[in-house]
Amino acid sequence: MDHLLLPLRRLVLTALASLAMLLLSALLLTHAPPAALAAATQAPPAQSPVEPAVLAKAVVEMEQLDRMRIALASTLEGRSEEPTMDTMKEVCKPVGMKAAAIGEANGWQVRQVAAKYRNPDHAPANSQEREVIDLFHRQPAITGLWQPASAEQGAGVNYYRRINVEPSCLACHGTKASRPAFVKDNYPGDKAFDFKVGDLRGMYAVFIPEVPQARGTLQQTSG
Repeated sequence: MDHLLLPLRRLVLTALASLAMLLLSALLLTHAPPAALAAATQAPPAQSPVEPAVLAKAVVEMEQLDRMRIALASTLEGRSEEPTMDTMKEVCKPVGMKAAAIGEANGWQVRQVAAKYRNPDHAPANSQEREVIDLFHRQPAITGLWQPASAEQGAGVNYYRRINVEPSCLACHGTKASRPAFVKDNYPGDKAFDFKVGDLRGMYAVFIPEVPQARGTLQQTSG
């Protein structure tokens, strides 16, 4: 009997995954801006060790996080004064804090990654992240991408969601010469300049461990 249950379980999980992605598509059509709908997300791995509902939740969480980023950046529009370190704390820091909070609440690892980074902590951590950044750069229509976890990460999946440059981002990420004084003074190794509106700024990288591992992470955090 057990040998019959395994194929049935896979069939049920596949059906659930399809349903989850259909529901997610409906949600994105309702809430996401048109530019984000060109390719909302490529399909997750067929044999993912992560529950379909968790995969769908990760996509929704990253869409909400990016809307938060855009809303905060828009507060810079119309300002005549040069951005300062306090500006960064108001506009950029909350996004990083929210990303960390999402990871802690769900037992995921959530990072902001960029090839042209300002904070060295945001540099790509491995070859997969570098390859995905390159793919997003070459294929602007791809908004999200699933990849299997690396051997170092263990069982699970990675979700990557692109970050595009908004008009207000150019206040700090325009030409090298126009960067605010606080950037020049505090980030000698800065690479995050010479962007144009619509360019790839970076991506959110989400590692989602398989369910037992995620529960263990949450238990360690709460303990």
